[in-house]
Order: sequence, then C-alpha cells, then structure tokens
Amino acid sequence: MIRRRKILKKGIFSKSLLFVLVAIVLLSGLSSIAVEAMSSKPVETKNEVKKIEEVKAPKYVFYFIGDGLGPAQRQLAEYYFKYQSKDQNAKLLMDQFPVAGINTTYSADSLVTDSAAAGTALATGYKTNNGVIAQLPDGTNLKTLAEVAKEKGMATGLVSTTRLTHATPASFATHIDNRNKENEIAAQYVESGVEFLAAGGYRYFVPKGGELKSKRKDDRDLVKEFKNKGYNTFISEADTTQFRSFAPQGKEKVVALFTYSHLPYEIDRDVNKLPSLAEMTEKGVDVLSKYDNGFFMMIEGGRIDHAAHANDPAGMLHDTLAFDRAISKAYKFYQAHPKETLIVVVGDHETGGVGLGFAKNYFLNVDKLAAVKVSTADVLNYGEGKYNGNRDEFFSYIDKNLGLSNLTVQEKAEIVKAMDMVDKGHKASAREYGGYDPVAIATTHVLSERANLQWTTYAHSATSIPLSAVGVGADNFGGYKDNTEIAKTMAKVMEVELAR
Repeated sequence: MIRRRKILKKGIFSKSLLFVLVAIVLLSGLSSIAVEAMSSKPVETKNEVKKIEEVKAPKYVFYFIGDGLGPAQRQLAEYYFKYQSKDQNAKLLMDQFPVAGINTTYSADSLVTDSAAAGTALATGYKTNNGVIAQLPDGTNLKTLAEVAKEKGMATGLVSTTRLTHATPASFATHIDNRNKENEIAAQYVESGVEFLAAGGYRYFVPKGGELKSKRKDDRDLVKEFKNKGYNTFISEADTTQFRSFAPQGKEKVVALFTYSHLPYEIDRDVNKLPSLAEMTEKGVDVLSKYDNGFFMMIEGGRIDHAAHANDPAGMLHDTLAFDRAISKAYKFYQAHPKETLIVVVGDHETGGVGLGFAKNYFLNVDKLAAVKVSTADVLNYGEGKYNGNRDEFFSYIDKNLGLSNLTVQEKAEIVKAMDMVDKGHKASAREYGGYDPVAIATTHVLSERANLQWTTYAHSATSIPLSAVGVGADNFGGYKDNTEIAKTMAKVMEVELAR
C-alpha cells in the first residue's frame, strides 16, 4: 500500500485510470465463477473462490468424456458449427462453460495412452498400463467414481456410443487386466448394480446360439440375468421405439443395448431406428432423477476416436457435435438445479494427430466437408461405398456422397495408386494405410486436404486435452492438471473417497 500511495502521488496513474482499476476490482469481486486456465490450482484473488471443503457436494454429477476429443477436434467442430449456423459468434456449449483447464494423459507405461489406461485414470485417479481396466499394473483393483458414488447412496449411469464393454465405460464399473476380455467385462456389469446402462454391443450379453448374434463362448444369458435383477431391458434396434417411449414410474433400472457392436457414426445413424447420444443422456436423466439421493452419470462420445483413427474428418466432427448436443441435455437439467449440479467435460486422449492446416497454406476450408453424407471410416472401409474393383462406380459414389467432384490429376492419382494396390491383392500396409482399406484412406486424405486438414497418425497422440466445467465445485477443475487429478478432484467435490 505504501508503494501504491507513492506512485499515485507522483501522478503516474490518472484519475480516469484509477476509476477503471477500481471498476475492474469490483467486477472481479462480483464474478461468481472464473475461467481458470494454465494453472495447477485455482487462481487466488481477493475474493477467492470457495475451497472444496466449503462447497456443498453436488447432488447430481455429469461426467462427459469425449473419446479422442483433443483441442483440434473441439476447434474443428466449433468452426463447422459457425459455418453451419451462419453465425460467426456461435460456440459449442462445452466451449461456453466458465471453467477451463488442460490435462496430460500419459499412462503408467507410455507417454501415449490407450483408452483403458486413460479411462482408468479418469475413473479412479490412478495411472495404470495400457490395456488395463480399473486395476493397478500389479492387478490391485481400484475404486471407481461410479462405485464410490453408489456407496454414498447415489444412483449411477453409464452411457456410450461404443460397445458397453469398451474401455471407457468398462473403466467405471469393472476390473480386469485386459480390455479385450469383453465377455468377462459383460458379466461383471451384471453384478455392478449400475442403474442405467445404454450403449451398443449386445453381442457379449446374449447367449451363444440364441436369436441374436453373439460373441459369447457360453450359453450364459446376461440379459435374462439383468431382468431377474429387476432391470427393464431394451435389446437391439427393434426395441428403440419402446426405449424412446419408456417413462419411469419410480426407481427403475434400465439396460439398453441397441446394436451388435458400436452404435453407428452420427453421420450414418438412421434416426428412425437408433437413438442419439443426446436421447440416451436425456433418458438417463429421466430414470436416475427418480432416485432420492441424486446420481452420478458418465456419458461417453466414443466414436469421435474411431473416426479419427480412420482419419475421417466429417465423421469426427459430426460425432463431436452430437456429443455437444448430449451435453445440452445435462445443461438443461443444470439450469433447473443450478445449486445441486456439476457438469465436467473432458477427453481421454487425442486421436489422429489432427492438424488444422498443413504445408505452407494459410487457410482452413470447413465448407469442403459440408457435402459429405457418409462416414469414410465405416462406409468406405466396410459398407456400400467400399471399393469393389469398379473404378467408375467408386468415383461416382464419392462424387455423390463426399462431394469429391472435379478431382485434380494429383488427387485422382493418389486414389488410383491405392486402387492398383487393392486390385493386385496387396494388403494394406499398417505403416502406409493404418491397416484400413487403402482406397478409403486415400480418399479420406484427399477430402481432408481439400479442407486443409492433415493427420499425423492412425493411433493416439500425447497431446494435452481441454477440459470445461460448470456448476457446484466446478472452480476446482481449472488449470493445468494430469488426468488423474480430475478424478481425485471430483471425488473431493462429491465428498467420497477413491482408494485401492
């Protein structure tokens, strides 16, 4: 204060500037929620935000995880959203939340994590090796946020666009040394007690030799076991209408598995046959809000990652937009319960090494993705658009469904090179085409480069991941943190304890 008075007496600050400084101080004091970025702990101000122990634990917790959702994925989706809405001020809902952070993602045995180790970190607050689900590398089981929430008396829910037995949802309710043991993971779900389960992947829950195609190696009918425990079951797309009309009358339990494997990419989804991630989230809220002691729900946008693995820009951005629409369902609930709700949005890792711009080009043309009607990740690799030896037919298909008309000499040469490889019976090189169909990859790269996007990998990267949050205790999530700190902070905010 002595130094400040001397400076003021010397006339360095004008009266007008002093008034501005006073106004800034008053405004910062009135701000109830501050955006905190690039800091390992909440920024301290004169009117410091409440400490964790001083904030009442949220009754309702939404934990959104975008699989493969790195900074470029969020940014590209927002740029496309601006273009689509014809509003340069438009923003994704997740990018409007008042608290922001950035998180490292490395696993116990690699700087580049897989989804099992990343899911474990986000669910338990501990590092583990790639491929391991909710266990330490030595096999010790770890408590998950869903499990400790249940111990507290909260209802729990897990929602994903992947198979329910996939790494991220499995990390919240099961414990196993290898993520590929999906039959065992499915069996553990029956005993988990999670009240609301909605995803794809019924193949691990229905018996071998039954009416629906199964990948079980036994005759165990896990759907029947769920029913015996009082669950309402919705299995296969044939039950979508029933799921949509289901209205819980009290404390109900639900397991909904709509597809044999993963749910389709949003760009490929038949809206009349399968629910969106937003619909599943909204139904989860309907079911879990009937419970007296609140709920914890993890919602995964799981196929952002899959599209990025296959270097599919349109598939990736549309699944990111679908993820944001799911967040809007939680936000609507938050608006009705602002003093009792916490929403945290994270990614588990980045996928594809996406670059928004490449070479010496200074542009990003998201409009080049507007004509895309199908995913290149699924439809060109495995579906109706897969190259079958008929070159004219393929070029006609990508003209009609990807907007790839008037190919340049260089663009056509890249696709023809891949066609030659396929026609000669050469299998895709893991190094050159990531194990995917060469023609599909060559085509998706032409599409990407028209938009001036580039990819560095068919796998994950070590890129740090953005976080955003709103609601009760949200201030504690801001700053530069490791992914394990997110789970530990959430446990403290929820007033539960994560332990080995």
